[in-house]
Amino acid sequence: MDVSVRDNPAEHRFELIVDGAQAGLAAYRVRDGITVITHSEVDPAHQGQGLGGRLARLTLDHLRSTGARVVPACPFFAKYVSAHHDWDDILED
Repeated sequence: MDVSVRDNPAEHRFELIVDGAQAGLAAYRVRDGITVITHSEVDPAHQGQGLGGRLARLTLDHLRSTGARVVPACPFFAKYVSAHHDWDDILED
């Protein structure tokens, strides 16, 4: 399974791409230079495959690569970063 995430700034979301098709998203808004992850979802046909975690990991990695500061307002992302401290350095209080 080929999995990637791409930023779609026109739609204010990161798109989870699985084998060439969109399978989920992480919506965001940028406020005062801080990226706020507001919502995430994985298509029901792809649930139960660990793709939510991959969406979170790849999105956070991308944001780190751009030097962004992040607020995980989405409950899934908030739970993910509280359990995985690899991104503590980019989280905004």
